[in-house]
This record gives sequence, C-alpha cells and structure tokens, in this order.
Amino acid sequence: MKKVNLFGKVMVGVVAAVGVVCLCFGKKIKILYTSLNSFKDENLAHTFQHTPEIQPTKKISKGEDTFQFVKEDNTALADEFCFEDTFYSSEKFMEDTETSAMLVIKDDVIKYEEYFFGGDENTLFSSNSMGKSFVSALMGIAVSEGYVESVEDPIGKYIPEFLGTEMENIPIKACLQMVSGINFNEDTDMSGFSMHTLMGKPAMKVIAKYGMQEEPYTYRRYLSINTEILGQVIKNATGRSLAAYMEEKLWKKIGAAHDAYWTLSNGTELAMGGLSVSLRDYARFARLYLNEGSYEGEQILEKQWIQDSMDISAAYSKPGANYDAYNVIGYGYQWWIPKGDKSEFMAIGVYGQWIYVNPENRVIIVKLSADPNFMEKGYELKHVEFFRAIAKEI
Repeated sequence: MKKVNLFGKVMVGVVAAVGVVCLCFGKKIKILYTSLNSFKDENLAHTFQHTPEIQPTKKISKGEDTFQFVKEDNTALADEFCFEDTFYSSEKFMEDTETSAMLVIKDDVIKYEEYFFGGDENTLFSSNSMGKSFVSALMGIAVSEGYVESVEDPIGKYIPEFLGTEMENIPIKACLQMVSGINFNEDTDMSGFSMHTLMGKPAMKVIAKYGMQEEPYTYRRYLSINTEILGQVIKNATGRSLAAYMEEKLWKKIGAAHDAYWTLSNGTELAMGGLSVSLRDYARFARLYLNEGSYEGEQILEKQWIQDSMDISAAYSKPGANYDAYNVIGYGYQWWIPKGDKSEFMAIGVYGQWIYVNPENRVIIVKLSADPNFMEKGYELKHVEFFRAIAKEI
C-alpha cells in the first residue's frame, strides 16, 4: 500500500513538473517537435521550401532594383562525368541526390534552370550551412566599415561572455577558418547545444562552457558554433541584428529579386545556417563574389576580403588537412575551396545545398537538394566533378 501511495505521489509530481514545463516552454517544445518532424526524410523537400512557414523567422527586404539575368532556353548539360575512374549519368545523379532546383549561369546568362518537388522561381529554399558564407560577407562589410577593427582581434573584445575564460583570446580569423580550437564535436555535441539554446539559454553562454581542445590555428575542425560566434561579433560590433545589417548592406544592394528570411533560434538569427533564399538570388550573391565584391560599379565587399576569403595557403586550410572527413575540400573564410588551379569556390549546406563558382569559365551553379544520403562517402568530391563537367561544356 505504501508503495502504491508513493508511486501516486511521484506521478503527481511528474505531472505537475510536466505542467510547469509546458506552461514555461510550451511554445518552444512545440517548435522543437515541429523541427524534428520537419527533418524526417520524407518531409525534407517540403521543409526546405517552406521554412519561413514552419519556423520563426526575420524578414530581409529586397531593394527597389532587381538585377535580371538573361534567360535562354535550357541548354543540355554534360551527359556524364567521371569520379574515381567511374562514369556517372548527370541526369541520374541529379535524381539520386534528390535535387529540388538546379541553376546554371554563364556570363550572366541562364543556361539551365529546373525546379522539382513543386518549387518554382519564387520559392525560397533553405540555405542550411550555405548561410555561413553570407555571414562571412557580413563580417567583411563590418571590417570595411570599421565596426570590427581587424580579424586578428580576439573574440573577447566583442563578446563579454568570453571575458575571463580561456576562450577570450581566440582570434576572429580562427573562427572564420574553422581553426578556433574550441572543445566541441560537430557530430555529438550539436544536439545538446541546440536544446540549451532552444530552451532559452543564450548561445554565447553555452559556448563559453566548452573550453579549449587545442590552441587556435592548430587543426581545422568544422564547428558550426564558430559561425555563431562570428554572428554575435557582428551583432555586438554593429549594434544591429544580422537580418537588419544584411538587408541594408547586402540584400538591397545586389539586385535581389525576392525578400529573404532568417530563421530565429531563441529570438536571434541562427548564424550557422538559417537563411531562406530563392534559387536565382543565391546566384546573385555568388555573382557578387565572382565580380570581386562589385555590383554595378559599387564595391560592396572589398577585393582584398574576397581574396582573403579564398586563401588556403595555410596547412590547415588545404584540401585533406588532418586527414579528416570534413576536410577533403579546402576551407577559407566560410567558403569551401576544392583542390585544383581553377580558383573555384563553393558554399555547401547539409542535405545537399550547393553554390559553385568557377571564375575561369565565368560559371555559377546552384544546386539545391533534399538528400538524406548526403553523408555518403565521396559525396562532396563527386559533386565537384559533376559541377566541373557542366562548367567545362556549357
């Protein structure tokens, strides 16, 4: 009998605790449930085309003028490409990788454009980690405007949560290049980080608890929290939200055709990858980098910033650094640089989001996907060869 009474009291306590949690965090728990459901394999394509309807976001308004690419009838893409001595059908590769949209532009002319899974020219597609490259651009603008004095500055200069910790002297540049040395594992620690921030704990306070695994510039380890730090530096230095700063300094200046949206986490922009952007607008952003930071005669990003962003001369930046699976491609300032002599660069997002730029051939390729098999061996390098075949023959 005593055991029954004790069990009853425990259950009353549990129910009461659940009630308190639901009252305090009900909205956040609902968002968490929605997020988990959205990332089921069968829901990916819909999720990546409807994120602003699913998650809380902040609007980034376009400007009055739109840059218009010339549109031609679709050109046939390269029939096949070679990867590791095996030839693959380009069409089947697009099908196998669950392509949602594909755009190929050469010399400002749209040579190929197709949408799948119900998308169209007005659809806003989730950036996932391609958003990191946008944060890099915003950092470049903040540096050029003097809000951030130098990328050599320590993060503790701009983020008070790191003062007095062993992390306060990490250079901003180390976060840009993914060599901060923070004791964090992208595969095992991200869920815990996301849960803490969703439940209301400020991201910088969560990150400040991780400490250091090694000195900055020792190893390149892909950590999305590095980009969260960059976003906070920009916000604190400029006194603006990321969305507001991007709207004024970038989005209204590059001829974007659509408003964009930035996903919010705990009320603030998810710097590590929360943008929703149309297919052609991704290309307009890439065009800014292809043209060395200039748009219609206005230097929006300094040429030197573009050059520094693509610099992989340091050993840790080169393709294959540390023999790590995350590092088969080189890494600059939040841009991926494949091995070769064509000065190519890419933005890459989880589940198969790609911006590929080939300056030698003046080609921009945007490939957006909803591919649950994005972790397959050779996935990134296989895409590089696919893009190269297209750029060569288009």
